[in-house]
Amino acid sequence: MAAHVACVLLAPWPLTLLSRHHPRSPVAVLGETRRVLFACPEAQLQGVQPGMREMAALSRCPDLHAEVVSGSAASAAWAELLEALYARYSDRVEGRQAGIAFLKVSLKAARDLAAALHVPVGWADSPEVAHLAALRAKSGEVRDVTGGQEKFFLSLTPTEHLHVLGVPDAHTQKLKFLGLRGLADLMKWSAAQREAFLGVDVGKKVNRFLKGERSGAVAKYVPGQIIEAHLGVDAPLLELGEAEAALQDLLPSLLPELRGRTAAYLTLHSDTLGGRLSATRPLKWPLDDAGLLRMALLTLQDTAALPLGVDAVTIQLSGLQQPARMVGLWAGIAELEVTKTVLDRFPEALVRVQWLDPWAYSTDAQYHWVDWQTGALRATKMTPKQAPVASRSQRRDTAVQQVLAFFEGMAP
Repeated sequence: MAAHVACVLLAPWPLTLLSRHHPRSPVAVLGETRRVLFACPEAQLQGVQPGMREMAALSRCPDLHAEVVSGSAASAAWAELLEALYARYSDRVEGRQAGIAFLKVSLKAARDLAAALHVPVGWADSPEVAHLAALRAKSGEVRDVTGGQEKFFLSLTPTEHLHVLGVPDAHTQKLKFLGLRGLADLMKWSAAQREAFLGVDVGKKVNRFLKGERSGAVAKYVPGQIIEAHLGVDAPLLELGEAEAALQDLLPSLLPELRGRTAAYLTLHSDTLGGRLSATRPLKWPLDDAGLLRMALLTLQDTAALPLGVDAVTIQLSGLQQPARMVGLWAGIAELEVTKTVLDRFPEALVRVQWLDPWAYSTDAQYHWVDWQTGALRATKMTPKQAPVASRSQRRDTAVQQVLAFFEGMAP
């Protein structure tokens, strides 16, 4: 069977992530102000609504598990899910927005994916139509909109789903106020009317979609977005010192895998008798053995797994990027190439200033010039001359003269 584009709908992703950690409880995601951002359908049936305070939500749903999901933990978990989709289902995976993943798979694979994740999945010829299909699919099922079903399906698209085509929420509310029920009513407008009402950029995008123009195919996924290391122990780890020794054996294998890249997040999974406990912390560049060990120990403490006994530890580095060096403000490609060419031919040609103390009285204490690449001190014609330093005897004679001048001024 031919492969088409499948849209796996996991949005809102923080709520989906929290539901996976607490599968048998009603859950709600809280913001920094302890107000409800998202609530699961079970919690909403009991009266929990977005914007409600935590105590008010708990009064309506005593079994509610309300928690703040950090952005770093959500990003790391989303990257891990994309890696799993690439390894198990397809080599073409895209997940630019957390909670919405696009894959190029067959219908059978799409059904297996919907059943495994228990989420709605849309299957169509393009990512936009697949997204619209996923919004109207049931959890654990696939909405097939391939073949000749697309035209009829699009005519029944409600106004609430027009955000898939780039229509802002403010314009959606205005369309509802005018009495438009969905995309079928918007099709009756002319292209000029759509551009005038929605704006030129949004209107042109909607017009191109209605003409049959779709975005390109799903791009190939680049593997290796997560670096992982696993360590199992014979006896459970109960003390922080034991965990530090185990992490010292585990972490050195991660740095060579970076190959000069930097990582944004460190995720630590602790396997215990009670299950897997996880935590995520953001990282800062540059990365070294000592910094990774310190961050891993802090993340392990966040999991609160040591009192239960840790049988295995898994560390993941995600958010991999190649660090760049900006040689100037708004530096372009041409300037970078010129700098590289000059340094290749004349390694000692360029120097840069290194500020010591801009408010110092003497020039030599304010700044000095260093080599562009190595950072070593480089004396040039622009190097400030050091102020003459008086000898010890001269300084003593000067002090004596100052004392004598003081007493002579005090004499009657």
